Amino acid sequence: MTSQSVDKRILEKLISLGKISLREADHFEIISLQKNTPIEKVILERANIPREEILKTIAEVKNLTFVDLKTLPIDSQAVGLIPEIIAKKNNILPYKIDLRNSTLYIASANPHDINLIDFLERKTGFKVVMALADEEEIKKSISVAYSQGLSPEVKEALKEFVPKTKKVQSEIETSIGEAPIAKIVSTIIEFSIKSRASDIHIEPEEDRTRVRYRIDGILQEKLSLPKSIHEGLVSRIKILSEMKIDEKRIPQDGRFNFRTENEEVDLRVSTLPTVNGEKVVIRLLKKTGGIPDLPELGLRGSQLKYVEESISKPYGIILVTGPTGSGKTTTLYSILSRLNKPSVNIMTLEDPVEYRIKGINQVQINPQAGLTFATGLRSFLRQDPNIILVGEIRDKETTQLAIQAALTGHLVFSTLHTNDSATSIPRLIDLGAEPFLIASILTAAIAQRICRKVCPYCRVNYRPENQIEEKIKITLGDLLPKKYQNEPINLYRGEGCDECNHTGYLGRVGIFEVLEVTPTINKLILQQESAKVIEDQAKKEGLITMKQDGFLKSLEGITTIQEVLRVAEV
Repeated sequence: MTSQSVDKRILEKLISLGKISLREADHFEIISLQKNTPIEKVILERANIPREEILKTIAEVKNLTFVDLKTLPIDSQAVGLIPEIIAKKNNILPYKIDLRNSTLYIASANPHDINLIDFLERKTGFKVVMALADEEEIKKSISVAYSQGLSPEVKEALKEFVPKTKKVQSEIETSIGEAPIAKIVSTIIEFSIKSRASDIHIEPEEDRTRVRYRIDGILQEKLSLPKSIHEGLVSRIKILSEMKIDEKRIPQDGRFNFRTENEEVDLRVSTLPTVNGEKVVIRLLKKTGGIPDLPELGLRGSQLKYVEESISKPYGIILVTGPTGSGKTTTLYSILSRLNKPSVNIMTLEDPVEYRIKGINQVQINPQAGLTFATGLRSFLRQDPNIILVGEIRDKETTQLAIQAALTGHLVFSTLHTNDSATSIPRLIDLGAEPFLIASILTAAIAQRICRKVCPYCRVNYRPENQIEEKIKITLGDLLPKKYQNEPINLYRGEGCDECNHTGYLGRVGIFEVLEVTPTINKLILQQESAKVIEDQAKKEGLITMKQDGFLKSLEGITTIQEVLRVAEV
């Protein structure tokens, strides 16, 4: 196939996809001939469409594989096979290795360079398979892949690593900063802190170990390590977490602190035996930076006002509801931080204690020792508390004790796993609470989810499709800002930049639904009405649903409509 016919097919493909017009195609062809420049380069420089889409089209026409280095996990063992100087000189990045078939996969802006492929095959002893990638992204990724410092460390670890199970713990701890395995563990943790990750997943697979980070609530694969060092990584983490390193058949839990130049992080570690080896999940809890205030979380307007009124009352129950990972604990800690004064005795019963707050008595439940939510709560009532936080109401006994505590003049906070605020009332009845008692002591039910925030560095506005615009108008009803009643709706999204790691999102915000327990709602509780009836009445009295709160935040450019629908569409 001649280069001219390839150029023609690239232009035809872009026209058929509706990416460029016939007139633009002719214009690009003329520039290519005048400047004697490849048509691909002209399109990449001048076409008003994302580079990835152009490169995908080029790869398709040329029958190549396209790789997006912004989202692709880089295999550190592959990086270790090619020196940084060669990678920079030829603008290539090794990203994957297949040891079974002795194949090395490399990203290049010029995958047809036969001389380079021959040279790399002789240099590495592997069969080389080239994939097309964005030239600019290769340059950025080379600096990241080699600056992480993992490649030489992995090489060292493969040469030197021997199982250290017989070593004395103190001996191992003295070499934490020197040993290759220790360096890899510390680099994985440092990278997670820089990336604002909340969790690290170290997962053994059949032929490799993958490392994933949960950033802004979404898991992203960032690193691939050779399987041969997996046991060494797990042993190192177990030693730091004070777990039994020779016990691999049962799950274990532990924790340790990690300090960087700027901050100290509390790491909560959990191991789990899988068919390929032990999986490790590390939860990162920052000790510095403090707990966000309620407005920072995303509470505002009438919702914030009612929450502030509810928590200022001397007794009652306030429930925070939502699925796992919806930020319930953070909201409760934010409320407790506001109430934390020398004049009140605040006690918490948690599973586990996530953040340690000065001035608050925090207790972690220990079912093996007989310390459950129910037994702990019974003991709490003899400790003269003003405010009690019960991590979760999950059985009849805990429900009745929490209600008893609220009836005897305590302010009680707890969480429930329900989808919305109104459903928390039937759930309490299911757990054995009497409707007349719920009506007398339930102050508020707060339902919440977490959405990713639009990156402020690459935020752009756009006009949504008609069906989305219609959905917003129907959902918001009277809450729709006046300016959009006659004008078209504008929404926002992030285009992707270095600040947000090309995701278009940076940070997270809560969307809330605060159910105010009014006299009318109390009557419905006494009549044991369904959650739907309670919610409909609450809406008449001004309840802003989670979806409405999210839509309002997307109109303001705080989050995107896609995020709201992802977390709040029931």
